Amino acid sequence: MPEKKTIERARQDKREGKAPTTQAGEFVRETIEHIREGKHGARSTKQAIAIGLSKARRAGVKLPPPKKGTTSEKTRKSAARETRAGQHPHKTNPRRSAAITAALKREGHEAASPEALARQAKQQAKKRTAKERSEIGRKAAHTRLAHQTHAERSAIARKAARTRAEHQRAS
Repeated sequence: MPEKKTIERARQDKREGKAPTTQAGEFVRETIEHIREGKHGARSTKQAIAIGLSKARRAGVKLPPPKKGTTSEKTRKSAARETRAGQHPHKTNPRRSAAITAALKREGHEAASPEALARQAKQQAKKRTAKERSEIGRKAAHTRLAHQTHAERSAIARKAARTRAEHQRAS
């Protein structure tokens, strides 16, 4: 069961018009925190993220299941089932919940380490083309504009210019 503050942060994101993936990110963050606190573990960083996305879908975030061909049929069906469960909330089976928690407690906590998360992010970025990565960066910068002062944006632009110059010198 997600914490109230996590659900509230996701609702806030929805009110602000943010994408379902951003709303789901709150649940992924919560799962990572739980693993770091030792509440439970995860076999891999991918599993930790999957647990967070599952929580999000069950909490009612309109996150579509992965597209055909990107993951296994089992994963897609599971995601679709969780989305349906999120549309019609029901009472959680305490026995099942306890069994899941007990199983997760036996797993390690390395999956939520900063190194593991960085590895996962780099692995996913590598799957994208340079153009896609550039578009993602541009979109991120655009969404940040609404929440930053002129001085902050100037500082970011200067840093970006410095980085570009350093990359130019390196090549």
